[in-house]
Amino acid sequence: MSQILPQDQIDAWQEKLADHQHPMELAVDVLRAIQHHHGWVPDEGVELAARLLGTTPLKVEELATFYDKIYRRPVGRRVIRLCDSICCWSRGGEDIAAYLQKKLGITLGETSSDGAFTLLPSCCLGACGEAPAMMIGLKLHGNLTVERIDQILAAEGGEARP
Repeated sequence: MSQILPQDQIDAWQEKLADHQHPMELAVDVLRAIQHHHGWVPDEGVELAARLLGTTPLKVEELATFYDKIYRRPVGRRVIRLCDSICCWSRGGEDIAAYLQKKLGITLGETSSDGAFTLLPSCCLGACGEAPAMMIGLKLHGNLTVERIDQILAAEGGEARP
């Protein structure tokens, strides 16, 4: 397992949090920093965040499991969040989900065998006007078709290679 967070970043967070009147306001930012460095937030990451924030691991765990973009399990190098809202489903989302699963050789919640992609459902991406939609990392892709998915995965797949 790689280091949860480099010491220089831990020192920077300690300095920043010492000057902050309400450290818990930065809890998600601390978790995202751990996730950015480590790839996901293991139990040791929750404990580190709790120490930095001056709170209990239980309070950090409550936040970590509430936000669906904080990953408590290992994920692929690229996470695809597929919108499963009513707008997306009414505009072909079910076919898009089936195509993605077949194309990646995984079902929702799984990671491809090469570790490139994890496919997760998302209750709403806020892109109803562009339904069906998916998000890879922080980039939104709307008006999905099979052809667009092939283009997007080809581009993202290159970036997802180790």
